[in-house]
Amino acid sequence: MKLSALPQALGFARAGGTPITATAAALLLAALTATACAPRTSGGTATTDEKSGTLRVWLFQEVSNKPKEQVVAQAVAAFEKNHPGAKAEVEYIPVETRAQRVKAAFNDPASAPDLIEYGNTDTAGYVKDGGLADISAEFAAWDDAKDTDPTAKQSVTVAGKVYGAPLFVGVRALYYRTDVFRELGLTAPRTQAELVTTAKKIRKAKPELYGIAVGGAYTYGAMPFVWAAGGELATAHGDTYKAAVNSEAARTGITTYTSLFGDDNCPAAKCAQMGGNATVTAFAAGKAGMAIGGDFSHAAVEAGAVKGKYAVAPLPGTAPGSIAPAFAGGNNIGVLKSTSHRTLAVDLLKSLTGKETQGRLFDAMGFLPTYTDVRAAAAERQPFVKPFIDTLGAGTRFVPASPGWGGIDASLVLPTMFQEIVSGRKDVKAATDDAAKKMDAAFAAAG
Repeated sequence: MKLSALPQALGFARAGGTPITATAAALLLAALTATACAPRTSGGTATTDEKSGTLRVWLFQEVSNKPKEQVVAQAVAAFEKNHPGAKAEVEYIPVETRAQRVKAAFNDPASAPDLIEYGNTDTAGYVKDGGLADISAEFAAWDDAKDTDPTAKQSVTVAGKVYGAPLFVGVRALYYRTDVFRELGLTAPRTQAELVTTAKKIRKAKPELYGIAVGGAYTYGAMPFVWAAGGELATAHGDTYKAAVNSEAARTGITTYTSLFGDDNCPAAKCAQMGGNATVTAFAAGKAGMAIGGDFSHAAVEAGAVKGKYAVAPLPGTAPGSIAPAFAGGNNIGVLKSTSHRTLAVDLLKSLTGKETQGRLFDAMGFLPTYTDVRAAAAERQPFVKPFIDTLGAGTRFVPASPGWGGIDASLVLPTMFQEIVSGRKDVKAATDDAAKKMDAAFAAAG
């Protein structure tokens, strides 16, 4: 089970994530440890399919939740109008406590909701836990679903079966200071080698700035360097996965990323512990010439000291003009296997994740739609999303569809690997080999 309540360390796996305290993180990790050995039961599939009554929905509470509530209320009203005798009650749950609550819901169908919102890297773990309903047939017959982005569909798919519908997608691109670039005669880098050179030029000319703000705990900001070099997190082997972070290609990308830690760009003493939030915050505060941030970072940057003095471009790959593959983050909504209102629950899911609702969520929250046509229309309304849409169009990547990924993520295997390298405690080979061993153990334990 992935802790998307740890976005500071993991670089916002979900676009609307909320930073938490170290204490809260420790409690969550303890909860995961305690439940790891518990029997994975969800009470099985309900034997009834009631066509009236009240459906319960758990959605994530955002930092600024009112706009989301208004959009959801419209979707619920449309559902209730089309289904006389049916009602929907929506509860917004804190991200910090979702791990415990969802696990409890899987184990106690009597108190479980009918639908839940979940981080898209949670899918495989929740399916392994037996909590989510297979809605493959309904999804395939749904007209809206035909325009779903392939990567977004992958995030609700396990072993060829669909266990929910994507709600929004989030990707990262390169934010850069137009005033600094103009002053120093620089242009947006077209390769990752140019990115490194440009960052160090900025740092040399303006030592009060990071050339590019990077973080040793910013996993999803680092992974595009691995993917652009031809590396992978892991490769599928039958029904399981084998770690690939210690392949030569992956090491090449890791070496490029970790070369950005040092006094000539982002000092390791300060930057090794930084996560995605911290790097974007540094850029927004005017302390960096560049940063890797998401479409979901736009509002924070606009509210910062660099408003009107920045632009965004796709993060470059290794070849001139190429775009590095980005992690496709985001959230999904799923129907619980234990619901006694399956037909109604699927219809409510369609209302909550359909094209009309996703368009409204973009306007209200800035969440990128998962439908290609709705996303194109959103870009016409808000041009700032174009670099992110170009990034999506160039191809994105996702985490291994294994329930073992939750343990890898929660135990911070990859942030630890990066931090060991940038601190000098281990070289790239030793750190990646150690990380691969931990990953393989987690994959094997997950079955």
